[in-house]
Amino acid sequence: MIAKNLKIIFSIFFIFFPIEAKSKNIYSKDFNSKELSNYFSGVISHNNQKNEQALKYLKSSKQLLNKHDEYFRRLIFSLVLNQNVDRAIQEIKFLKNKKQSEFFEAQLILLIDSINKKNFDKTKIYLNSIAKYTEDGTFEKVIYETLRDYAYTFKEKKMSNFKSNFGNLTAINNAFQSCYLNNPNTLEYFDILKNSEAADYSRYLFFYTNYLTHKKRFDLVKEISLEIDELSSNLIILQTKSWIDKSRFNEIKEIFSCKNENDLLAEFFYLVSNLYSSQDEYEESNFYLNISYFLNKKFKINLSLMADNYYLNENYDQSLKVLELFNSKDDLYYWFKIKQEAKIITEKKNKDEALKYIEKNFKNINNPSTKTLFDLATIYKNSKKYEKAIELYTTIMSVVEKDSLNYADLLYRRGGSFERLGEYEKSDKDLLEALKIIPNNSYVLNYLAYSWLERGQNINKAILMLEKAYKENENDPYIIDSVGWGYFLVGKYNDAEKYMRRAIELMPNDPIVNDHYGDILWRLNRKIQAKYFWNSVLKMDDAEKEMIEKIKVKLINGLSKNNESL
Repeated sequence: MIAKNLKIIFSIFFIFFPIEAKSKNIYSKDFNSKELSNYFSGVISHNNQKNEQALKYLKSSKQLLNKHDEYFRRLIFSLVLNQNVDRAIQEIKFLKNKKQSEFFEAQLILLIDSINKKNFDKTKIYLNSIAKYTEDGTFEKVIYETLRDYAYTFKEKKMSNFKSNFGNLTAINNAFQSCYLNNPNTLEYFDILKNSEAADYSRYLFFYTNYLTHKKRFDLVKEISLEIDELSSNLIILQTKSWIDKSRFNEIKEIFSCKNENDLLAEFFYLVSNLYSSQDEYEESNFYLNISYFLNKKFKINLSLMADNYYLNENYDQSLKVLELFNSKDDLYYWFKIKQEAKIITEKKNKDEALKYIEKNFKNINNPSTKTLFDLATIYKNSKKYEKAIELYTTIMSVVEKDSLNYADLLYRRGGSFERLGEYEKSDKDLLEALKIIPNNSYVLNYLAYSWLERGQNINKAILMLEKAYKENENDPYIIDSVGWGYFLVGKYNDAEKYMRRAIELMPNDPIVNDHYGDILWRLNRKIQAKYFWNSVLKMDDAEKEMIEKIKVKLINGLSKNNESL
């Protein structure tokens, strides 16, 4: 066994060090077993996203620095991922063997350093260097051409005349370049972003207000604040609204300036990190997020994506470390931190402990915002604490404009909470009132109609409502399930099977859908298939105990009139 393991070790060794291993003298001169062990420990730690640990091991194997290109690349990545970009710059600059820095990320870091020092002649050299690593359709191509445009603008003090077209990204870069140059049409560029229907530019509402704040156009800034939807906006926009409403305009100005080259590049690299994150390439995403943070440490809110990346990759300890940087006393920053930490507690422990943590820390917030109350209400609802959810939804409704979309949404959520408590009269009242405001909303139509089906009330009316909901949203699996179940209840089994088969395709692991499909198949005399789908429910972790007991009866006795229930 030992011999076998040694074979594996030496085979790995020869893969990484084919030249050095030819001579025993070279072996003893260039590295030792401890260095080699540290290196591989660093590789393992790096692959497991334990960045601090990786960096510790890699630093302890420095003799390999000029012997192994992959070692150096991992070292640079580990330094950047540990927010040590300055050190990464030094390591690249003082390399004895310059060929080891001939990879995209190293040359990019040198390019960023040259812009930071306004040495645009060197910037041009590094641009030429990274150009050879780019191909059409790659993110590297986007990075190269965008940085080329920015470098031209920074040096020549005029808009780039290059013809790159990266759609939304180009529109954003044009707005920032115009702002940097103080062009009189800058507002028009931001208006294009703000009013675009082609993409979600809600984030750029902040930069719009930032520009106006620098111009001391506080009247327009306050008008923008009135347009912000407090219940559905993202964190940066909500924070911006909070600053505006409290006349804390300096805080808007302090974290970003389009006159600052570093701030502009920081925002660009934040966008790059989003590109990688959207492809589930979390390490690359965090690499560029750390570059962004290096360039503009004032814009801490961007680190929310980094915390999320680590969370999605199940690196909870690293996510918690990032969240510690959200140390602002502002309730929005603090609340974001608490919610994210609670998600990690759920994964490490359970939902009950997470809820206790949220409740404990919520008490530390003075005068919580409407958004914070809304989030807490939703947390209570998802935790089946319906009474508490109803109380908070009611409080929020008292300050929300009646007949608004937000008011309708609150009615929908409160109505759903009443329904789960069995208070059907109150539930129906809320849901019907919501439909007066949003008569074609597929989710409200579906919820109320399905509730009626479940209670055996207003069956025909419920089916008409479900057909209407389906026309509005024909790809929603829950609506498809509801339509199929409605047809089942009125004896239209063939129609029911068609819809439920589609629901199964979209939600193969949903216990209710599988149970429903089994019932339909039984009525169509496809009893073996029916039992197959009933049996599948018993293997599902989220199947409720009551449902499991009913299915066990159906597996023995089949479907009778008495067990056609949900």
